[in-house]
Amino acid sequence: MTDSVNSIAILGGTGDLGGGLARQWSRSGYQILIGSRTLEKGQAAAQALLDEFPDLNVTGHENLEAASRADLVVLTVPFEHQLSTLETVKPGLTGKVLVDVTVPLVPPKVGTVQLPEAGSAAVQAQNFLGEEVNVVSAFQNVGAMHLQEDHAIACDVLVTGNKRGARDEVIRLVEAVGLKGWHAGPLANAAAAEAMTSILITINRHHGIEGAGIVITGEATK
Repeated sequence: MTDSVNSIAILGGTGDLGGGLARQWSRSGYQILIGSRTLEKGQAAAQALLDEFPDLNVTGHENLEAASRADLVVLTVPFEHQLSTLETVKPGLTGKVLVDVTVPLVPPKVGTVQLPEAGSAAVQAQNFLGEEVNVVSAFQNVGAMHLQEDHAIACDVLVTGNKRGARDEVIRLVEAVGLKGWHAGPLANAAAAEAMTSILITINRHHGIEGAGIVITGEATK
């Protein structure tokens, strides 16, 4: 855990990916606030985690309350709910880092790359929120089922964002769940990670893999 971030709000924490991140980060010492569209759903999701893992530091909230109270916010909702969720929590995001995990999957062809007009979901979020919020894109290529299990995860995380300091903060969160994070450039480059998700879905289907991921080869010298 770092000094600058002690608490993390996970909007969409009722889902598999959000729940998996909540479990992993709480075990790493972070306070987790699970957000949902209603207080009841947020509390139910938190209680479900506590029933399985009583040692976790997890509480349930309505989305805006969770975003307002946390040091950093993570968005893990489906693409179709991205902007509507951001609209409700925008007042609680000012001056914070928002980690956008959104992938622009458009059913039924989720195995086909379909990026939005803005170029990526992350850029769409940044355009909507304005410069008062630092949007960082990450975690699109990590299978949710791996985060819900206790084993090493063979997947690296591409981290994109327009400010180096914000990317550094998110890479520390990546490392807190036992993964390797890579600086992957400005937010415009999030298009590559988002598109890769559809490719991984296709690989999973054709080769019978559960939660295929990516690994960056080579040795970092700095």
